[in-house]
Amino acid sequence: MTFDLILKGGAVVEPHQVTLCDIAVKDGKIVQISSEIMSDGVSTVELEGKIVLPGAIDAHVHFNEPGNVEWEGIETGSRMLAAGGATLYFDMPLNSNPPTIDVPALELKEQLSAEKSVIDYRFWGGLVPENISELESLSERGVIGFKAFISNSGFEPFKCVDNLALLNGMKEISRLGKILALHAESDEMTHHLASQKIAGGQLEPKDYCESRPIIAEVEAVQRAIAYAEITGCALHFVHISSPDAVRVINEAKMRGLNVTLETCSHYLLFNDGAFKEHGVYAKCAPPLRAPSIQQEMIELVADGKIDFVTSDHSPCSPELKDLSNRTFFEAWGGINGGQFTLLAVLEVAKEKGLPLTEVAKLTAEAPAVRFGIECKGRIEVGYDADFAIVEEVPFLVTKDAILARHKDSLYENHQFPYQIAATYCKGQKVFARNEGLSHI
Repeated sequence: MTFDLILKGGAVVEPHQVTLCDIAVKDGKIVQISSEIMSDGVSTVELEGKIVLPGAIDAHVHFNEPGNVEWEGIETGSRMLAAGGATLYFDMPLNSNPPTIDVPALELKEQLSAEKSVIDYRFWGGLVPENISELESLSERGVIGFKAFISNSGFEPFKCVDNLALLNGMKEISRLGKILALHAESDEMTHHLASQKIAGGQLEPKDYCESRPIIAEVEAVQRAIAYAEITGCALHFVHISSPDAVRVINEAKMRGLNVTLETCSHYLLFNDGAFKEHGVYAKCAPPLRAPSIQQEMIELVADGKIDFVTSDHSPCSPELKDLSNRTFFEAWGGINGGQFTLLAVLEVAKEKGLPLTEVAKLTAEAPAVRFGIECKGRIEVGYDADFAIVEEVPFLVTKDAILARHKDSLYENHQFPYQIAATYCKGQKVFARNEGLSHI
């Protein structure tokens, strides 16, 4: 057999071991993994001293196209992810406009993504109070699952679900055999506490954090799990920020419920002290927590209690973060951080002594398995040739290094112990640190 590409001599992170070996690629697939593969006349990349991980899968991004391309966009967003070692992303149904709550909106997003994305993609459909009748057609069209908010989404075209809409939506999603992803914070609690703070003129970052306490997350998680017990709906909890919520979800797993959770890299690398340096660019929902909570979340990752890690990349135009004409409560809440998820997990793994196989699981294999993505998430013969090439060389995040549409980020000035040297998607180089972004 002739090959299209051979990667030689890297430390290859296979599902259960790390091996110094070669990888041969043909037609976008891994066709051979061996201690030595002859490379006569074949495009060859020497990777001695480098780590070869499966391309990362980011199951939670907001690229906001169509409608709000000035916030990010598919082209800039996918290139930014490629620079972070990602080869597949799942785009959320908001904050694109129209949101992905019916088939015409999905078809438009499919068309734009086919034209603009440099890496692979899938789509979440939305569950809102008025679209339960649309879920079946969205499922048939191939969405990986549905996303709903129990609390206000902050985006007017995408309404949060009340208890009845949540229950009925979960019944339908269960019937369809799909997964419901939930933003779990109590709307009643967060709305009441925020209203009190605003009425009292308490508008600082600490006031915002206090308006979205851990109990608001835990209560919403408990309620959704109760509905899952009634409906049989598979659940995935997004951006879980607290150990208490992690424990509730793991207890549900032990009772046999079909439920998973993600946390985000910003909850692992940062805490509420980040507001001092980064201000509104550290605002997200749920908010960054106290240092002790951050450390507990890291321990839960190390203990295998968190299924995988995502970015929840949710940027906006600079005006929406401008505090000269809006309060901290009114400013957009979202982190510009999709480029750094794999690096964040590598940093945590180095700190806690986790093997590289666990990094691969948290960033690639686990989301692929959870959402039934075939031939993704592992370095194995027959799988797509998706690779993140990593070097253990310090990487300081500067504005110039941030490849998202907008350069202001919570991650600015953070130093990672690793950096991404190159990224391959189906055997095609889509990023190389020394060359910049591919133009395929």
